[in-house]
Amino acid sequence: MGKAIESTRRAFNTIRTGRANASLLDRISVDYYGSPTPLKNLANISTPDSTTLMIQPFDPSSVAAIEKAITLSDVGLVPNNDGSLIRLNVPALTSERRKDFTKIAAKYAEEGRVSIRNIRRDGIDFFRKQEKSGDISEDESRDFQNEIQQLTDKYTAQIDQLLAAKEKDIMTV
Repeated sequence: MGKAIESTRRAFNTIRTGRANASLLDRISVDYYGSPTPLKNLANISTPDSTTLMIQPFDPSSVAAIEKAITLSDVGLVPNNDGSLIRLNVPALTSERRKDFTKIAAKYAEEGRVSIRNIRRDGIDFFRKQEKSGDISEDESRDFQNEIQQLTDKYTAQIDQLLAAKEKDIMTV
């Protein structure tokens, strides 16, 4: 369940909030010599100011492939190529775009909740099988199932807190 929280947190980091952040490009993979390679493995990504991302490839011949991958991605940023560097200007968000990003954040949060519920289901099934085979008593099984439900509620509340913080961050002008 902790891994589901971390996965949701990483997904939230890929949503832009009007400020440049290198984690916006985490999901981009570049077709580099025929194999998909994460962008962060091919280039140094820095933020010279709050509205600009600068990508400096380790291999200058990969600039065109990186530019193409960014253009085809759903990041919504237009790359500016000057031969050896790629600059991405992060524009200020409109209110409509902010609402779109809150919907995307809600989708990521729901994916995290579903993951936690799947873990709960697997745990409950495990204890029911243990009870059926006679390894644990019915009371112990119920206690374990209640513990699993309490953990599920705790982790779901953490995802809700993360979502509320991300929505606040997105909607802040």
